[in-house]
Amino acid sequence: MLFDWIIALIVIYGAVLLAATVGNDNFSRALGILVIVALVLYEPILVSRIGGTLGHSFNNLRVVDEGTGGNIGFLRACARFAIKGGLGLYSFAILAATPRNQAVHDLLTGSTVQIRDPAKALPGQYILERSEPAATGMPPPLRRLAVICCYLLLTAMVYLLITRGIIAAGVISDGCIDRNVCSANDRILSLNLGLTLLAASASR
Repeated sequence: MLFDWIIALIVIYGAVLLAATVGNDNFSRALGILVIVALVLYEPILVSRIGGTLGHSFNNLRVVDEGTGGNIGFLRACARFAIKGGLGLYSFAILAATPRNQAVHDLLTGSTVQIRDPAKALPGQYILERSEPAATGMPPPLRRLAVICCYLLLTAMVYLLITRGIIAAGVISDGCIDRNVCSANDRILSLNLGLTLLAASASR
């Protein structure tokens, strides 16, 4: 991603320099539109055509269709790019929790990022697919997910009830909760409530 960002910055800087040199509003506007279109289509076109961006290729990586092992299609590459752009770094938060080390944008588009040429890769540069441990006596995954969601919903409801109770008691101001106009004491109490909710959510 860093490599691709550097390329994007070079393109933007070059376009700005060219527009400033020419000094024509119509040319600058057309050049700006061209650069935006090029930057938006850069990843989808390269991922669907050659299996990755210049950053992927530089790092010996390739985006692969989970089903076929080939390149993903252009529309799926567009969806993958849009999801990754929308979620940003949050899309990568689940890498360690998936067997194939997939980010959210890969899971949702049925793709994986793999080593392009294994002969050029060192063992420390990739992680093999993890096998799921045998779930002896465990309920089905959907049931586990439903229980987790119910638990988080219940935790949030308890948090809201406690917060409303504290507001009713006058311990924290209503303005702090609704309009974020807080005194120092309000902020400390609000922070403690948030940390308590976080700890309660993580305890399971």
